[in-house]
Amino acid sequence: MRKWQGATLSVMMAFTLAACSAGGGSTSPTTGTGGENAGEVVELTAENLQPEEGATLVIWEDKNQQSFVEERAKKFEEKYGVTVKMEELPPTDQVTKLTTDGPAGLAADVVVFPHDKIGSASEAGLILPNDIFEAETVANTSENALKAVTFKDILYGYPYSVETYALFYNKALYPEAPKNFEEIVSFAKTFNDVKSNQYALMWELQQFYYNYAFLASQGGYIFGDNGMNSEDLGLNNEGAQKGGEFLQTLKSEVLPLKMGDVNYDIKKGLFSSGKLAMDINGPWTIADYRNAGIDFGVAPLPAIDGKPMTSFSGVKAYYVNAFTQYPNAAKLFAAFLSNEEAQMANFEMNGTLPANSNVAADPKVQEDPINKAFLEQFNNSTPMPSLPAMDSVWGPITSAVTDIWDGGKDVKASLDNAVKQIQESLATVQ
Repeated sequence: MRKWQGATLSVMMAFTLAACSAGGGSTSPTTGTGGENAGEVVELTAENLQPEEGATLVIWEDKNQQSFVEERAKKFEEKYGVTVKMEELPPTDQVTKLTTDGPAGLAADVVVFPHDKIGSASEAGLILPNDIFEAETVANTSENALKAVTFKDILYGYPYSVETYALFYNKALYPEAPKNFEEIVSFAKTFNDVKSNQYALMWELQQFYYNYAFLASQGGYIFGDNGMNSEDLGLNNEGAQKGGEFLQTLKSEVLPLKMGDVNYDIKKGLFSSGKLAMDINGPWTIADYRNAGIDFGVAPLPAIDGKPMTSFSGVKAYYVNAFTQYPNAAKLFAAFLSNEEAQMANFEMNGTLPANSNVAADPKVQEDPINKAFLEQFNNSTPMPSLPAMDSVWGPITSAVTDIWDGGKDVKASLDNAVKQIQESLATVQ
C-alpha cells in the first residue's frame, strides 16, 4: 500500500511540475470520478478547489503565531469541514526536519520557513508549487515578497509577512531621522565619547546580513540575474569596492571599535541607556526598546552619496509539503492563512508586517510611523538569495569585511580574495 501511494504521488508531482514548467499556469487538471462526469477533465481553480474527502491537516508554526493559526484553523474547519492541528516548530528548523520527515510521511502538510531556504527545499523536491492560487498571489503580493518566494521562475510560497532592518533613533539625542550618512558623520564628531562608551551609530558589525547594505548601496551584489546566477558574483565589483572603502571611513569617523566589540546585546544596552543615538536593527527589537522607556523613532536607512541604502530582507511564507496526502486541502489552508483577511488579522494580533500590498497600504498599518518606515525600507530591499550556493558566500565575505574593518586591509584585494574563495567552494559542490 505504501509503495502504491508513493508511486501515485510521484506521478502526480511529476505531472504538476511539468504543467508548471510548460505554462506556469494557475490551474491543474483533474478528472471526474463517476457518473456523467467520469473521465471528464476539470480544471481546478481557486474558485472550485475542494478538500479531499476525510482530509485532516497538520501545520508546523512558531509559538508566537499560535493564537492566529488556531483562530484561522477554526474558521477553516467551519468553512471546509477540515480539522487542523498545529505543532510548534521554529521556521528556521523546518526545512531540515522536512528533509527526513517528508519522505517518511511524518511531516506537517503545511510548513513555514524563511524564503532563503526555498532553493534547498525546491531542489530536494520537498514542496509543491503554488499553482492553484498563483494568479491571486501574484496580483496581491508586493514585488519584493513575490520575488522572494519564487525559485527558478516557479512560485512556491504563500507569503504572509516581511521583515528588514531600518534606522532606530533616540529622539532625545537626535530629534529627527538623518536623511544621509553625511549628517551622521557630522553628528558623531560632537557626540562620540569612546571613554564613556558613547556612540552615534551601531549595527551588528559581525553580521554580513547588515554589512551587505553598505556594499549593495554602491552597486555591489551577491549573485546576478536577481540573485539566481551563482556564476555572476558582484561582491568585488566597483560598487562593492566603494562600499568597502566607505566602511573604512565609518570605522575611523563614526564607530572606532573592532567587530568583536559590537553585538546585539551590547547595542541594545547602550541604546536603552541613552549612550547610543542610532541603531540599525529590525522590528524584533521594538518591544525591548519600548519596554526600556525610550522615546524612539524608526526611519528608512540614510542615503550614501545620494543613493538609497539597500538592505537585506526576508519573507515568511507557507509552503505545501510535497508528500502530503491531502494536497488540495493543504493548498486551501495555505491560501486561507495568507489571504488579505488573514494578513490583516495577523497584523492586528501580532503586529506582523504584511506581504499583501492592499493590507500594507491600509490606514491601520500606515498610520503607525514605525510600520510605515519598515515597509518603506522593505520596498527598497534585496531579498536574501535563495540559491543553495549562498552557503558558500557567508564565510568568505564575512572574513573579507573583517579584514577591511579590523585590519584596515586593501579593500579590492580583500574582496577579490573572498570572491576567489567562493568560486572555489562552488566548484567543489557543483
